[in-house]
Amino acid sequence: MAKWAFEGKALIGMVHVGALPGTPGSRLSVDALVSQAVAEAKVIADAGFDAVMVENMHDAPYVHGGALGPEIVAAMTRVGQAVAESVSIPMGIQILSGGNRHAVAVAQAVGGAFIRCENFVFSHVADEGLLAEAEAGGLLRYRRMVGAEHVGVYCDIKKKHASQAITADLSLGDCAEAAAFFGADAVIVTGTATGKATSLADVGEAKRAVSIPVLVGSGVTPETVGPLFEHADGLIVGSYLKADGCWKNVVDGGRCEKVVAASRT
Repeated sequence: MAKWAFEGKALIGMVHVGALPGTPGSRLSVDALVSQAVAEAKVIADAGFDAVMVENMHDAPYVHGGALGPEIVAAMTRVGQAVAESVSIPMGIQILSGGNRHAVAVAQAVGGAFIRCENFVFSHVADEGLLAEAEAGGLLRYRRMVGAEHVGVYCDIKKKHASQAITADLSLGDCAEAAAFFGADAVIVTGTATGKATSLADVGEAKRAVSIPVLVGSGVTPETVGPLFEHADGLIVGSYLKADGCWKNVVDGGRCEKVVAASRT
């Protein structure tokens, strides 16, 4: 199976799965979580998005990597399978925090096209603590081991919700080059936090630094779609798609359609 190839300018819509079993905010059954995620994915697909990404953002506060329990992987697999069966566009998986091998395994099991990895190169001090080890070496070996090389690994650089003090002497372009050198399939540039605007200058710097696709990962609105697409190959849209522009709310079809319309002007 070949990796998903960007064709023109890609729009990726976010499905933020409700809080999963065992997390502080968990209130719904897995069946209810699946139904909700499928409904939102269909709205995104019907609006004309090119891909959808499924993420466990409601699991905050997050635990990292090896502390993620099997119940998270099991629930995300249920959700991912149902979403994959309900829409015909490619699907990505992100498991917070640092559940990158978990995400590859889920994507491999359900036919996902890509994952999002926030700590691919360099260490970070994030709101969930010190992310001391870069993921690239172990993650790409794991992907090879399980035969999932068709699953793209899209990597944040200068990740949001994190201090950049450790890498303050490295430019964003330096970090993008490192991610490309270490085998990322795409790099993701963001603002400082979920919903915060991404700097056009940062996107341009990343695009000049690497030949792999550059995506924008936060703060996209209909007004910024055009300017961002002057440099970016893809836009990951989450907060704006939700009712009232708040990531915690349900996906709003009208807002989805506005983003798609803006991409076609």
